Amino acid sequence: MIDSDLDEMGPIDYLVIEFPADRPPNGSALPLLRDLVDRDIIRVLDLAFVQKDVDGSVSGIDIADVGLEGDVDVTLFAEAASGLLDETDLGDAGEALEPGCSAAVLVYENRWAAPLARALRGNGAQMVASGRIPLQSILASLDALEPQG
Repeated sequence: MIDSDLDEMGPIDYLVIEFPADRPPNGSALPLLRDLVDRDIIRVLDLAFVQKDVDGSVSGIDIADVGLEGDVDVTLFAEAASGLLDETDLGDAGEALEPGCSAAVLVYENRWAAPLARALRGNGAQMVASGRIPLQSILASLDALEPQG
């Protein structure tokens, strides 16, 4: 990728989504992910699956072997491999999993934010930190604000 391509990109994020041991991924979220791509909100750079065995060992799973149900077209996602994720990253993602669980590791560009990022970079600005507030934390904070009766 050349510098001018990088100047056009939006922020890059990643997610590690754990699936319970007794309920592996079924593909129900892939059409929603595909919709985000089709509407140019995000661009999937990498999508990989990992499994953490009960003995704690972590291994990669090919998307075709995940066991998705129904008529799910995985072509777009099977080809999503920018090279940003390597074996070390997948191992690190696996460390976060409970034994017996699997996970999707998704790296994506926030295309919706590319014009803002481009304008900020053009002015010499740079992102120096970002974060995400887990939904459970927001719910706990809102519960704490409710009057106690």
